[in-house]
This record gives sequence, structure tokens and C-alpha cells, in this order.
Amino acid sequence: MTASARFASDLKLVGGELCLDFANTVDWHASKSPQERLNDYGSLVSWSREVGVLDDAAERRLRREAGRHPAQASKAWKQAIAVRELLYRVFVALIHGRQVDASDLERLNQTLSDTLRHLRVVHEGDGLEWRWAGTPQDLEQMLWPIVRSAADLLTSDRRLKLGQCADDRGCGWLFLDTSKSHGRRWCAMEDCGNRAKARRHYQRSRRQGAVGR
Repeated sequence: MTASARFASDLKLVGGELCLDFANTVDWHASKSPQERLNDYGSLVSWSREVGVLDDAAERRLRREAGRHPAQASKAWKQAIAVRELLYRVFVALIHGRQVDASDLERLNQTLSDTLRHLRVVHEGDGLEWRWAGTPQDLEQMLWPIVRSAADLLTSDRRLKLGQCADDRGCGWLFLDTSKSHGRRWCAMEDCGNRAKARRHYQRSRRQGAVGR
């Protein structure tokens, strides 16, 4: 396994939607010191394979193409980061009841327009299905299903279930709250949720200790 593949395999998928998992490829996204997880084109490809956006053959083709054209690969990586941050801003605005910035909405629509031109209806068995039509030279092709996932989410009732981790240190990860109570607060209970629980326990212990002195 390559270093970038090992790196990508460490990513937690807690968003519940492809576009939200992509938005969560930054640790401490809402803090003053976000930590990038997709540091180069190779890690972007590895993450895309990890979540099933690319199959093994597509991963190999893109890695070969990126090796032949490193400048274009770097450009595709920068484009992916820009799209991710755009989607994150749009989702966060909705979560906090703010109107999506007009310039972000314009960028989203332009990105969607660029994406959907690669979508085709093709024969599959006795029926028809959607399929992405691209070439190995399309180094940004892993973004197409991500952008479509975002558009589908934003225009459906599922957007009302969007949530953001409540960790006060700035985790910032996004998720779709499908709990029965619609009371999910954490990206993952075993992660930020347990830290918050431990912190509350520590604070209670200190207060009780102070009262007893």
C-alpha cells in the first residue's frame, strides 16, 4: 500500500453523503488551525478509491496520467480543494440558517454546469442508466459524482437534516442527522462525543472538589 493510500484509509466517513464526507477531508475545519488531509493529487486519488468514486482501473489510469502530466495533476488537486471549500461554505450557511452567499451560489452553478456535461444516459442490460463519460486526461473526474451528490442533497428535503459537529474546539465536520430524535450533536460519539463527555465529567469533579474544601 502506498503512503497516500494508507493516509486515505485513515479517514473517517461519518457524513452520510458522499459530498459531506468530501467536505470532511480537513481535520478541525472550523478552527483557526485546520489540518489538511488531501495534501496532493495522489491522496485525492486514494481517498476517491477508498470511498468508491474510482475503481482500481480508474485509479491506475489517473496515477499514470498524473505521472505524465504533474502540472495538470496539481491543477486538478487545487480545483478539488476549491470545490470542497465551496461546498463546505454552502453547507455551513444552510446549517446555521444563513443565506448562501451569491458568489458561492454562482460558483456552485458553474461547477455543476461543468460537471453535468460529462453525464450520459446509456444502455445497461434491458434498461438505461446514468454514466459518467470521461477520458484518462480528465484528472478532475472524481469531482463529478461529488458535485452531483451535493446538488442532489441541496435540492432535496434531506438538506433539512444537515448538521455540524458541536465540539467547541472547532472540529467542524458535517453530517446528515438521520437519528430518530434528530438530536445528533457530534461527528462521532466515539470521537468528539467522548471527548466532550470526559470534559464535562472533569469539570463536574472539579466543582464538587471545590465545594468540599
